[in-house]
Amino acid sequence: MTDSYLPQHGDDGYRTTGYDLELDYLPHTGRLAGRARIGAVAGGTEPLAEVVLDLGRFRLTKVLIDGRSPARYTHRGEKLRIRPARPLSPGAAFTVDVRYTGTPHPVRTPDWGELGWEQLEEGALVASQPQGARSWFPCNDRPDDKAPYRIAVTVPSPYTVVANGTLISRTARASTTVWVYEQTAPMAAYLATVQIGPYELTEVPRPGGLTEVPRPGELPAAARPGEPPEAAQLDAGAAHSVPQPAAVPRALLDGGGFAHDFARQPRMMALFEELFGPYPFAEYGVVVVDEELEVPVEAQGLSVFGANHVDGWRGSERLIAHELAHQWFGNSLTVADWRHIWLNEGFAKYAEWLWSEHSGGPSAALLAARAHSRLALLAQDIRIADPGLRRLFDDRVYERGALTLHVLRTELGDPAFAALLREWTGRHRHGAVTTEDFVALAGSCAPRPVDVLFATWLYERELPPLPRLGHH
Repeated sequence: MTDSYLPQHGDDGYRTTGYDLELDYLPHTGRLAGRARIGAVAGGTEPLAEVVLDLGRFRLTKVLIDGRSPARYTHRGEKLRIRPARPLSPGAAFTVDVRYTGTPHPVRTPDWGELGWEQLEEGALVASQPQGARSWFPCNDRPDDKAPYRIAVTVPSPYTVVANGTLISRTARASTTVWVYEQTAPMAAYLATVQIGPYELTEVPRPGGLTEVPRPGELPAAARPGEPPEAAQLDAGAAHSVPQPAAVPRALLDGGGFAHDFARQPRMMALFEELFGPYPFAEYGVVVVDEELEVPVEAQGLSVFGANHVDGWRGSERLIAHELAHQWFGNSLTVADWRHIWLNEGFAKYAEWLWSEHSGGPSAALLAARAHSRLALLAQDIRIADPGLRRLFDDRVYERGALTLHVLRTELGDPAFAALLREWTGRHRHGAVTTEDFVALAGSCAPRPVDVLFATWLYERELPPLPRLGHH
């Protein structure tokens, strides 16, 4: 089925099985030459007469299916339509090769600004959610079609490239360097990214000292009143399980701001692994661009922050927690349809509250009460489980989604709630999920029916009153 919010994007006639991208980029001219080889399997019950890919305004130099020229193709309206010489039988595996050149242009939208590939003064930034992937490579741009990626990028040697997955090789030539990354876990096209700039490669600082480890099945307690945030931190050894590389402008490294502001990210990782299950990817990278960004951006296996998110005071620490949580909620578990966006944003928002509670900040209960007070002053005209395309990233989706989880946590109790989260991420690891999936799983874990809870918090427009939420 096509996406209910963006039916014009993607094609359900096939499923991708892998992307191999080779890009050659000149930062100062913005010129991109690309080759994409896409593996796929024909779907449905009828022969597939046309393969449709999303692709922006590039000049095509070659289009092949299974290494041979197709009967014909057209490229109009940012749709590449390819007709193989013979229709592809259901279940048949095939490859598409596309060679293209041009200057990437971000996708302009009325509600979210420009999406996708953005040329910077020194390099490029890619943030495609929800429909900007076509700005830089041909793809089946729908969130439920996920595949592994290999991304190779050639740039002038002074530049650093960061892309999804693990850096497999870095090969210097006369004046250019080829960076090759592999993301072996299935990934939706909107989560694919390339970041290019004069960055220094480093690692997120590792914590030291002995700290408190939560018992299995329990949410970690907040630090006791009067104790510093470090009093409730997780064991430092647990924080070393996932490599956390970083690409940062030299000025932010020299001043110590990055090291200070991201120092607790490894402890967040340890906490979230305890709460949400094992980290779903091989590593977690951070890129700080030398630009101001309104909000950070998650991609699969890495997150992108602006220089304004490094202030030396940990002023954006909740956003660091939010983006890290998206690796479970959004990236490993990806919405099957954009109307389920609260499963990404509500969970990541609640992760902010859990980190605050754990690290000695305000409790989740206090943050829930504050959020409820803010929401009560706003218009009561949104259904969180189906907000509409223009409200995908409405703050109310984030906060009311988090409130739904907090009310559910109180209903279930901490051990059952923690078990539910781990079951949710484990059962659907690297898959596509719906609100109905989560409601059904939560119902099977609850001691009494929770249908009314979800109906009122997710589907009614009027904000429900906040129940008495116990001692949390």
